[in-house]
Amino acid sequence: MNVFKFFCLIVLLGCQFSAHAERIKDISMVEGVRSNQLVGYGLVVGLPGTGEQSKFTQQSFKGMLSNFGITLPANLSPKIKNVAAVAVHAELPAFRKPGQTIDITVSSIGSAGSLRGGTLIQTFLKGVDGNVYAIAQGSLIVGGLGAEGLDGSKVVINTPTVGRIPNGATVERAVKSPFMQSDYITFNLNRPDFTTAKRLESTINDLVGPNSAQAIDAASIRVIAPRDASQRVSYLSTLENLEFTPADNAAKIIVNSRTGTIVIGKNVKLQPAAITHGGLTVTITEQQNVSQPNALSEGETAVTNQSIIDVNQDDSRAFVFNPGVSLDDLVRAINEVGAAPGDLMAILEALKEAGAINGQLVVI
Repeated sequence: MNVFKFFCLIVLLGCQFSAHAERIKDISMVEGVRSNQLVGYGLVVGLPGTGEQSKFTQQSFKGMLSNFGITLPANLSPKIKNVAAVAVHAELPAFRKPGQTIDITVSSIGSAGSLRGGTLIQTFLKGVDGNVYAIAQGSLIVGGLGAEGLDGSKVVINTPTVGRIPNGATVERAVKSPFMQSDYITFNLNRPDFTTAKRLESTINDLVGPNSAQAIDAASIRVIAPRDASQRVSYLSTLENLEFTPADNAAKIIVNSRTGTIVIGKNVKLQPAAITHGGLTVTITEQQNVSQPNALSEGETAVTNQSIIDVNQDDSRAFVFNPGVSLDDLVRAINEVGAAPGDLMAILEALKEAGAINGQLVVI
């Protein structure tokens, strides 16, 4: 079984399953419950000669020493090869409290060759408002490796200029959450859909009572919630585990022209159409012939190139689609023709141009 037939089989098997129930927590997020991005600038020290000597690194190094009461002459440029300037970033999850830790990522922003073996010195991580929310420090874990020879040859495995520090930052300030500042809880759907929003609204109202939930638009469902913190947590715990059946996705065909990936939604239908598909294959090969002179002649051995061109016209086949043909019939018909993914892209684009596809054709 070739790759394309295997792809068709997987699609056909997937179409046999109808929509199933999902938990509210799996397809939506609670408004206001979100992570926040933190970023900082710092120095990594202790590198085995893989650091850098840029001006901003030297300036940062002098600033670090001045914090410890050491002042270098203004005209002195320290020769440092074991220090690198880095950007540090992290995600501060919702409800993370002071004293708890978060993971951080450290990336070189200069010409350092590698951060392997380095240690991040105390770095302040700030939010978008400019306040410090965490302080990072620790030894880096670097998955990459780089090596360079005296002749300039170089070998790099993965990325040696980026590292991680698990639990490398300590939270110093909590982010205020609007979770308790309203009489409502709002669920925002990960994939906005009017039908899904209406079904979620009905599911909550069936449990809590009429008019407890209200679909604001295709993405948001607002639910009345108690003000008491303990009651609100228990209330949300009950709601987010409710199961209901979301609406089917819109009929779409996704085509990735770079990788040859084609995904066809199960709701795609075809209008009456007739398709013929054929291909012309041209193969060009180069062959070298050696010409030997006669034994008594004074000629020289010569090598000549000969081009062989072979043209092969594939058999063309035609198939007809009746009104309302489903994905199953489409895949089976194309599989019988034996079209490769590239040919299938051309067939789908032609069908869309002819107005024979009930659905969106998205090329990425």
